[in-house]
Amino acid sequence: MKQYAFIFARGGSKGLPRKNIKPLCGKPLIVFSIETALQVPGISKVFISTDDAEIADIGARAGAEIIHRPAELARDDSQEWLAWQHAVKWVTERYGEFNQFVSLPATSPLRSVADVEAAITKLQDSGADICISTTPANRSPYFNMVKETASGGVELVNKSASGVFRRQDAPTIYDITTVVYAVKPAYILQQTALFAGDVVHTIVPKERAIDIDDIYDFKLAEAVLSTPGALC
Repeated sequence: MKQYAFIFARGGSKGLPRKNIKPLCGKPLIVFSIETALQVPGISKVFISTDDAEIADIGARAGAEIIHRPAELARDDSQEWLAWQHAVKWVTERYGEFNQFVSLPATSPLRSVADVEAAITKLQDSGADICISTTPANRSPYFNMVKETASGGVELVNKSASGVFRRQDAPTIYDITTVVYAVKPAYILQQTALFAGDVVHTIVPKERAIDIDDIYDFKLAEAVLSTPGALC
């Protein structure tokens, strides 16, 4: 079974400029994802899809093969799904068809090899189209999330849940993380959205589910990695 890892990293980033290669504990952020991918026994190749020469250079030196992403797929408003499709086609043309596409975003440096393997196994065992990673949510639309009304007041996001008064009575809710996405390549080519088909999930503990979007997320990851026994 051919399983390939993919890391999608644009040069542009508004929330945290150049975040994909920002040094975290002494090494570029993207290298964490590359190193984890290379440690997963079932993954035989690691690819980086990027429009940025510096990211490409760092990625290649860390052991990844580079997919040069077209500029139209690397804008702020570009759909990453289209970059996924481009990568699947690029790899298939050069290496033939493969069985699993495993996306490991650079913004989740705290993932473990076990997290990646869990998603791969869940996809295989379930027969689903895609396995996403999730973590238990702090807030729930059934209990403590509100939205502003036109008059300036607030109401529950899920108004049908007005009879739920305790967190214990609300359904368990999960946040989608960027730890890992395991997907059938054919599903990526045939569909245009994450939830268009049969989706399952694997649960990641909060301490490994940090998604770096801004400097506060980065500092949190830095603090976690700096604790005794961590990677720093």
